[in-house]
Amino acid sequence: MSDMAIYSTVLAAYLVMLVVMGVWMGRRTQSAEDFYIGGRQVGPWVTAFSFVAAYFSSVVIVGGGAFGYRFGMSTLWVGASNVLIGCTLAWIVLGRRLWQFTKRLDTMTIPGFIGKRYGARDAEVFAAIIIFVFMIVYNVSVLVGMGKIMEGLMGIPYTTGVLVAGLIILIYVSIGGYLAVVWTSFVQAWIMIFGLLLLAFATLAKVGGLTAANIQLASIDPGLVTTPGVWGWGGLISFAMIVSLGVWGMPQLLVRFYSMKNTRVLRLGVVLATLGGAMALLPYMTGALSRLILPPLSGAEVDLAIPMVTKAVLNPWGGAIFLAGVMAAGMSTFASVLIIVSGAVVEDLRGGSKIEGGHAAGGAAGKREVMLGRAASFGAGLISLIIAYRPPALVLVITAFAWAVIASSCLWPVVLGVYWRRGNRAGAISSMIAGTIVALGWMIAGRTMGGNPLGLHGFIPGVTVSLIVFVLVSLMTKPPAPELVRRAWGE
Repeated sequence: MSDMAIYSTVLAAYLVMLVVMGVWMGRRTQSAEDFYIGGRQVGPWVTAFSFVAAYFSSVVIVGGGAFGYRFGMSTLWVGASNVLIGCTLAWIVLGRRLWQFTKRLDTMTIPGFIGKRYGARDAEVFAAIIIFVFMIVYNVSVLVGMGKIMEGLMGIPYTTGVLVAGLIILIYVSIGGYLAVVWTSFVQAWIMIFGLLLLAFATLAKVGGLTAANIQLASIDPGLVTTPGVWGWGGLISFAMIVSLGVWGMPQLLVRFYSMKNTRVLRLGVVLATLGGAMALLPYMTGALSRLILPPLSGAEVDLAIPMVTKAVLNPWGGAIFLAGVMAAGMSTFASVLIIVSGAVVEDLRGGSKIEGGHAAGGAAGKREVMLGRAASFGAGLISLIIAYRPPALVLVITAFAWAVIASSCLWPVVLGVYWRRGNRAGAISSMIAGTIVALGWMIAGRTMGGNPLGLHGFIPGVTVSLIVFVLVSLMTKPPAPELVRRAWGE
């Protein structure tokens, strides 16, 4: 078989499996609650590994590899922060409380939680708009990652790769909803982890082991093996925080806690998520090692570091498995985001479920809600596909931009919303607006100045200002209505 035939066979088998799973899960989707959070019936293994798959997407594999190529071994600290802050601490700090609060408030989305927790319809709409716009921007980066890997490994045009990947996802998400997303993500996580391990070990063997590789990298530039190295403390800390602490405000990941069948899921889930999340170290390391194997890359070519080193160190069957792993990573994230964007449109901007019996209601009315969700998912996916045809910047740069704005808007209203009773509507909406303006303004200033002010990404000032404004405004204005607090805390 030719290389192209091998890649095509493995990829086609994988894509058919996803569609079949989507159709199967579609039969179990009868209500809005089924479509958006799986009827709150998801167990620890599926919750944990679907979290990992949605978190460490093609963005981390392709974009993280590109950053590893550019900045060297110091990028491993980014992967380490992903595991500790983005997985372990997020599950411990937010998991139990988010499940309890969202169940009491009967909400399925992050904007819906903010609206009901603070009695703030304006905050709910603002959060929904931010999520709709910037989650689509994030999904563009996911599509770019998948298009780049198919271009680099299979030699097919980038636009063809984007179209194939995007359409398959649209089919199984629109049919199967959240259950299709989490179950396909569960399978995809294992494929992704195996593919990353395969590539990492093959790359280490090619360069003669880690010690020899570090010596060779140091001979090119000592900054490639030191901390913070050529990146600098500002850039390293900023990106570590945005892709780690930023997770705490990311709707497509927080929704995993909504969908758990009970809080006992967390006992095993936090361990599984931490172990699975450790794979985040691999693409950064592999990207750094690829500098010793590949010809010099610059500009947008850096995004091709991972697909190029894959072809250099793996045979076609190994490359096909890795391709399936990257596609798995990207598809799981893209699918998760489509569900979130659909919820923002149908549930939050539209004003919530309009049927008697609420989100769990089935029958003809429940099926109508599901159809609206499917239509919104499909529409959001098409918008992402169109933009991805001519995407700007590097993959991880697009991601960091979207995550900075969403986290600056949503992180503190969510985190403090489940811990601080004094937080109120005025504090929440002021915090969201201030954080968004500062994050956007900081990044725009960085583009015009040719570099981020003080070397910090817009995420850092955005979430800092958002926190300060939330606390100060809440303390300076009236406390939230007692009935809001009692309902949220189950009193």
